[in-house]
Order: sequence, then C-alpha cells, then structure tokens
Amino acid sequence: MGGNTTSPCASCKLLRRRCAKDCIFAPYFPSHDPKKFAIVHKVFGASNVSKMLQELPIQQRADAVSSLVYEANARVKDPVYGCVGAISYLQNQVSELQMQLAVAQAEILCIQMKHDDQPLMQNQEIALDHKPYDLPQYFNFPSSSNVIHHDSFSRERIF
Repeated sequence: MGGNTTSPCASCKLLRRRCAKDCIFAPYFPSHDPKKFAIVHKVFGASNVSKMLQELPIQQRADAVSSLVYEANARVKDPVYGCVGAISYLQNQVSELQMQLAVAQAEILCIQMKHDDQPLMQNQEIALDHKPYDLPQYFNFPSSSNVIHHDSFSRERIF
C-alpha cells in the first residue's frame, strides 16, 4: 500500500500526508482499517509509534503493532489502569474461581466422608440433607462472605 498514490495507508490518510514507498506504517495499518491507526495515534502518537517500529527488527513489528492496538484499546476503555486493569480483573476472576473449585471439592469430600460412615444396604437410596455446610470452618479455610454453599440442587452466592 505504501507508494500507492490512490490508496494511502490508514496513518497517512489520518495524518493527511502522502504515503511514501517506504512508509513504515503501510504494512501494519492498511487503508481499509482506519480505526486501528486512529486509536494507536490517539494514545501513543504517530511519532512515538514510528520510532518504536524503526527500533524493532522487521519480523517483530507486526506483533508490536498488535500489542500497541490492544494496549491503546484498553487505555481508552480504562484511562487510569489500561491493560493492567484488565489483567488484574482476570487474575481476580481466576482466584475467585479457584476458591469456588476448592470449596466444591471440599463439599464433595465432606459428602463422601459422611456417607462412608453409613453402611449402605443394597437398593438403598442415599438421602442427602440439603443444608449448607460450614466448610470454611470445617476445613479451616479462611472465612469469607463469598463462599459458595451447597443448597438443594443449585448453588447460590451468600453475601
């Protein structure tokens, strides 16, 4: 696209300049996707992006542009934390899900232990009481108001 006078790259269009044959932006910001460069330009500035791309080996530039686009989008959505906020949010979700998994595994273990103590007769149905277990206390987990308790056939969050 660089050097093509009829269709300059997205950056040259936005900056209203002629797209040179060796335009550093042309391979990464095609004319059919102007929003991609617009957001990167808004957050980082064309001059800074140009300098970053020039300092990188050609084989790393496409990945760098992808990263810049991702970071710019995150910064627009969350001006204070940007992509760090998104990463932190996902890490918190993973931690919460790990805790829920540990509680569910403890519930299964508790139910198994409870029923292992009772001898089963042939064709006897297992009657489960459907009361919530106080698993954090039972297994010495740190108490939390976000613990998921076993309740009948569904799970509900107790706040």
